Parts: sequence; C-alpha cells; structure tokens
Amino acid sequence: MADLKHVYAVPTEEIALTELDRFEDTWGTKYPKIAKSWRDNWANLATYFKYPEAVRRLIYTTNAIEGFNRQLQKVTKAKTVFPSDDSLLKMLYLAMMDITKKWTGHRQD
Repeated sequence: MADLKHVYAVPTEEIALTELDRFEDTWGTKYPKIAKSWRDNWANLATYFKYPEAVRRLIYTTNAIEGFNRQLQKVTKAKTVFPSDDSLLKMLYLAMMDITKKWTGHRQD
C-alpha cells in the first residue's frame, strides 16, 4: 500500500503523524485495523525516527531478509530428505556461513 509508505518514509515523526492521519482519512473505512494498530503501537514505532534516514531505509527494506531465506530454501530444496535433524542443522549452518561471507560489501548509495 503506497499510502502507508508515506507514513514511514518521511523525515520526522511529526510529519509521519500527519501522514498517518491522511492515511486514516483515505483508508480508515476500508482498513480500520491498520490505522488503529499503528496508533496503538506508536510509542514503539516512533523510535524508528531516531535513526538516520539511511539506516531507516535499511530497516524497512526486507530484501536482505528475503534473499537470505531464499538462499536457505535453495540449499534445502536440492536435498529433500535428511537422515536426521542434526544433518539439516549442519547444512543450514554451513549455508549460512557461505551466505554471510558476502555481507561485507557496502550499500549501493
């Protein structure tokens, strides 16, 4: 929902509250639980605005998490039967070690 992105992509908490009001005016009748959930949890959500904008972008972008999960699935999909739970854990551990070696790079921007 692009309108909800306006709430967390703004530079300050005050503007975010204004955007949340705007979101609620537009979508409040169709999705009343979304705005209520954001308002009920605002004390926790507002800590997000204490971080610099570059860090906030990394927080709300889930591509790294999705990519990590996709790579783990790729490893386990190749072998569908494991002799024991320990063998699965060992394979996931080794895959995780290979995946995290690539995390030393810098952000694009």
